[in-house]
Amino acid sequence: MKKILSLLASAMLLSSGLMAQSVKLPKPDMNRKTSTVMKAYEQRRSVREYADKTLSQQDLSDLLWAAQGQNRPDGHLTAPTAMNKQEVMLYVFDSKGVALYDPHAHTLTSVATGDYRDIVAGRQAMFKTAPVMLVLVADMNKFDSNNQHAQWMMGVDVGIVSENISLFCAAAGLCTVPRGTMDQKAIQQLLKLDENQIPVINNPVGYPKK
Repeated sequence: MKKILSLLASAMLLSSGLMAQSVKLPKPDMNRKTSTVMKAYEQRRSVREYADKTLSQQDLSDLLWAAQGQNRPDGHLTAPTAMNKQEVMLYVFDSKGVALYDPHAHTLTSVATGDYRDIVAGRQAMFKTAPVMLVLVADMNKFDSNNQHAQWMMGVDVGIVSENISLFCAAAGLCTVPRGTMDQKAIQQLLKLDENQIPVINNPVGYPKK
């Protein structure tokens, strides 16, 4: 009995250790073939159906870096933020779990195991089969104030990251749509967010459905 309990305890410790592990993403492919900026604008559109195909690690890496990765040695990101607060937290939901993107280390850290895409889909169940769902959370704790102006700036910053996602998808042959619909309360509980960390928008991402 003691041996069984010991094995169970070891398994739990291993599991919790894995949960906290950060996975290094492949380096962003700066030479990948994409359409031009003007073509990306021309091709940008909201797509709500996706192929039943998992996103490759390289596509996910490039997507996250384009969204808000570090693009300069001084720590600045591809997405500007008010006073460089960098308050936008980017969570990746897929069929295996949920992970938080670290733009400076270019890593994903697991925060939950299991498929929680349904709470991001919310009442629009058709989205829960998207291979990846990116949830943008505004961390108002990084501002010195929670006044209306700070909230406006937060909304602008989140919108910029979402547009980066949309333009990358248009240029790289992926599909997405920015959405405000989601089960915000369930997401806050799952991610253990406080009242100043607000899920604002989400982008399902996938390959074109043929």
